[in-house]
Amino acid sequence: MNTRRILAGALVAIVAAGGGVLANHWLTGESEVAHAAQADLHQSVHQSAVDQLWAAPVTDVNGKAQSLSLLKGHPIVVNFWASWCGPCVEEMPALSQLQREYQKKGIQFVGLGVDSDKNVQAFLQKVKVAYPVYVTGFGGADLARAFGNNAGGLPFTVVIDAKGNIRSTKLGQIDPAALRQTLDAL
Repeated sequence: MNTRRILAGALVAIVAAGGGVLANHWLTGESEVAHAAQADLHQSVHQSAVDQLWAAPVTDVNGKAQSLSLLKGHPIVVNFWASWCGPCVEEMPALSQLQREYQKKGIQFVGLGVDSDKNVQAFLQKVKVAYPVYVTGFGGADLARAFGNNAGGLPFTVVIDAKGNIRSTKLGQIDPAALRQTLDAL
């Protein structure tokens, strides 16, 4: 009788151990699949944001329609800003300096004014920047959201490499040293 109990206990232990191994494999396998699917979704969301950027309706400061798709295939730094945003205005000299430094490397900075043509034009008459500035109007907030700026805050900066991959995003004022590090890796 003791032998039967020992054999039954051993059998239950073997089945339990095997079930645990299978359950762990199943859970780990599903986790890896879920992680891969999440990474693919993350990449497609970011790719969608870059595609939206190329198609975004923008104007120059004189109200003339422009196309950002001309920048496709080049590394770019996109800075969402507004004339009424203090931190945006404060970081513009640093962005201009970085544009001058990195233009030799083929990196183009672009300002996207989440503002009116009139406000951006008046602002740029007072403050000179070393990179092109376009006006997106308040639709620029939706475009920034597509890049992950769910807070809707400004300034918001996105670095996109020549292949169209998002290399970094930054809500709030840039840290020039951190941005240099990202740009040096392009």
